[in-house]
Amino acid sequence: MDNLISVSYLALFLIISLGLLAGRAKIKGFSLDISAVIFIAMLMGHFGFRLPSEYQHIGLLLFIFTIGIQSGPGFFRSFKQYGKQLFIIATIIIASGALVTWGISQLLSIDKALAVGLFNGAMTSTPGLAAAVEVSGSPLASIGYGIAYPFGVVGVVLFVSLLPKLLKVDFKKSEEEFTQNLRQSYPEFIPGNFRVENPNINGKNLKDLKFRTATKCVISRVKHNGVTLTPSRDTILYTGDIIRALGTAEDLENVKLLIGPATDELLELDKGHDVQWVLVTSKQVINKPLQKLNLGANYDATVVRIRRSGIELKPMHYTMLRFGDRLLVATSKESMRHVVKLLGNDDKRLSETDFLPITLGIVIGILVGMINIPVFGLFNFSLGITGGVLASALVLSGIGKTGPIIWSMSSNANQLFRELGLLMFLATVGCEAGGHIAGTFSEYGASLLLAGAAITLIPLIIAFITGRYLLKMNFLTLMGVITGGMTSTPGLAAINSQSDSGIAQVAYAAVYPLALVLMIVFSNILFKLPVF
Repeated sequence: MDNLISVSYLALFLIISLGLLAGRAKIKGFSLDISAVIFIAMLMGHFGFRLPSEYQHIGLLLFIFTIGIQSGPGFFRSFKQYGKQLFIIATIIIASGALVTWGISQLLSIDKALAVGLFNGAMTSTPGLAAAVEVSGSPLASIGYGIAYPFGVVGVVLFVSLLPKLLKVDFKKSEEEFTQNLRQSYPEFIPGNFRVENPNINGKNLKDLKFRTATKCVISRVKHNGVTLTPSRDTILYTGDIIRALGTAEDLENVKLLIGPATDELLELDKGHDVQWVLVTSKQVINKPLQKLNLGANYDATVVRIRRSGIELKPMHYTMLRFGDRLLVATSKESMRHVVKLLGNDDKRLSETDFLPITLGIVIGILVGMINIPVFGLFNFSLGITGGVLASALVLSGIGKTGPIIWSMSSNANQLFRELGLLMFLATVGCEAGGHIAGTFSEYGASLLLAGAAITLIPLIIAFITGRYLLKMNFLTLMGVITGGMTSTPGLAAINSQSDSGIAQVAYAAVYPLALVLMIVFSNILFKLPVF
């Protein structure tokens, strides 16, 4: 049996299998899930099993790169959508956690690598652990992670579960506040029909009227002499015509001032015209603005809406198309075929996996991670393999396309590579850590458990006080930001069980990519801080 398990790839998949089985076990609704692999690996490592370090590096590269590729667009959009509040809370959580870790490590004379591991375990950050293992080169980082991780998970769940009850939070009121703020930030696009009565626009085309610039609305239909058609920029408006415009309630008021009064008259499209959603999958149009495609002049087509990652955008002439965008296009049926061909509209492309962006992106990330930057002459700072690959993936996915290369992955492929990489990484570092765990506990005792608990709870309390009472954030949004800052999916599930609105989930998704980056950065900083 020992000879069999000494075969590295057999041992790797045995540890992963046992870990996944253990992760499915639930105690009062709580389970370790995929993180159970590191505990099984530590147990096996305690009895002398080891895995080649190449498994760790390959797994790490796949895991970090797929996180960056998936998070990139959301990472940059987060700053635009949430601005300073998101950055402040996420930074407070992670910076205070790092500061508490540094203070405790000085007080208890804890090894640096062990302290960085405690920091990442208490914050439940596996990417941070990857950075800690890389920067320290020590198995103690994995031991610290394993010690602090269980309370890191449970502590966040207890915090978000008990806090609303202690404060007697009215969830319905929080949901109403959020909805009201959301409508102000992202007004709903609604259609409206209007009769042309302004004599000053009679006989003028939409191009000369600069309709979209003047009203911030899009015209999807025009009814003239009883016939309803999809317009182009050369479409001429006459007194008595009926138009359908799409925009916010405020923008539709501008249409009323320019065109004429609203009307309930129906606008049924002529049989020769069509309106349909078209998927952007063609490499030729990705990263090009709508103006450059010139759909109006070439196909008499109008882009009525753009849907990107569940968010509807106004189709402006400068709007850059991204892979996976969905465009609501209005034009004739004959022209629609040309538009569909131009944009791609190939659902299969969303599920295909192109390996070149993955391998090339990882190579770029490794090279970026090798760059050393001197900091005030005290030490050289580098992103390392972890930070370099993550930063490169974030930037590349934010760019979207470089020449013929589209920096994206299908969701299924991303999940597969991410989990495979994570499993390989956890199994390898767990085995290495298992050989040192007994000696570590004998040296530090239960103080490590208390240290991990403090690193988890103190940032939670500081972040809540800052967000709730200084920044006046919505309670559910704040809970989402806190769980995202702690990279705690179980914590998100706990707050979601108390509210069906999904508000916390939106905030979690917004702050999570930023938290991943900050954990890697602060793990590097924490390890390189001087000891007094």
